[in-house]
Amino acid sequence: MPQPEPVMSALSQAGRRQRKKRDTRDALAREALRLFILQGYDNTTVDQITDEVDVSQRTFFRYFASKEDVVLSPITAIDEAFLATLEARPASENPLEAMCGSFRAVLEQVHRNELEGVDPILHMSVMQLIERTPGLLAQHLRRSERMEDQLVAVISRREGLDPKSDRRPRVIVATFGAIGRVTTRIWFLRAEGDQQSITAELKSSLDLLGPALFGNWRRDSDPLPEHP
Repeated sequence: MPQPEPVMSALSQAGRRQRKKRDTRDALAREALRLFILQGYDNTTVDQITDEVDVSQRTFFRYFASKEDVVLSPITAIDEAFLATLEARPASENPLEAMCGSFRAVLEQVHRNELEGVDPILHMSVMQLIERTPGLLAQHLRRSERMEDQLVAVISRREGLDPKSDRRPRVIVATFGAIGRVTTRIWFLRAEGDQQSITAELKSSLDLLGPALFGNWRRDSDPLPEHP
């Protein structure tokens, strides 16, 4: 049944307002990240960001709590997408398979520019910015710890386990997280390759979760170290 004209008009106006809000938020994030990358995080002020977008400080703080929030917001968007994707993975997958599949799926969304709040062109530069800014890196690591707790909860629900009495969910999440951090940090610092190549890097690192990592690292011909 067709909607009355006043209802359609109200819905159209509401849609336009939402698009305008999203466009303003995206413009603020884009200009902030551009300035951070161009002149440094600490050297960029909120006034400079708002001047570029021609909005007030009040508008900036309507969308972001701080400059730090602007930088970490794409990471938060990726984390939320990862958790949602993990929840929806087939129950037949073991925890490691499910997390790897979710990682690949979310990276593909980023690569296709389908994840709201994440600019695939700026993403590598943002991660490099975080790595070289001590305050941002500290916040990023704290956020990673909270993310691990959320992942433990999801894996525990999937497997029907109580994480308080069964440590396996926390161990597998910590292992996956550590490998993910090592892989992405090396990849970002190297600053080469595309976003799809990072999945190959992760798989290569995960393949080490076997004799290559847990076996004897010394070759038979290697002499034992001498102790004083």
